[in-house]
Amino acid sequence: MTFIETKLKGCFILEPKIFKDERGYFMESFNEKTFQDGVGHKVTFVQDNQSFSTKGVLRGLHYQCGEHAQAKLVRVLQGEVLDVAVDLRPNSETYGQYEAVLLSAENQKQFFVPRGFAHGFLVLSETATFFYKCDNFYNKESEGGLIYNDPTVNINWNFPLNELIISDKDQILPNLENTKKVW
Repeated sequence: MTFIETKLKGCFILEPKIFKDERGYFMESFNEKTFQDGVGHKVTFVQDNQSFSTKGVLRGLHYQCGEHAQAKLVRVLQGEVLDVAVDLRPNSETYGQYEAVLLSAENQKQFFVPRGFAHGFLVLSETATFFYKCDNFYNKESEGGLIYNDPTVNINWNFPLNELIISDKDQILPNLENTKKVW
């Protein structure tokens, strides 16, 4: 497994070693020791989640704050998504900046998003199955979000915004200036 740190300190793109032959392929998608060595600290995942979405679905940008903050290790089992993390750590040199990674069943890349980031993804293929591990349990009272089209963050979704499918909840999320500041 290769770990590539992004411009956002603590966010990593993971590229697994894939062994292919006439039967198909084999890869190790997660190994606790390799993962902790790669990111440089201990992360204990406690929950796995999976979603299925159609083309144009944008989920996010979500986060949890305080003692319920979550780190995520995300990947795509089927299809292709543009996965995005936005740095919300108030004292970070990259506060308000984002990283976008193309994740697909074909490239098998994974994206580690540490605590202190808003996270979301946009489905680019006809359908996509998205899988992620969390290091903390969901807590509704600690939930927060950032609007997908915040002009300060200025995410390039590389998709017609008028064709997005977004939940009612995600359409009314606050801008960067009004996100929760409790980390």
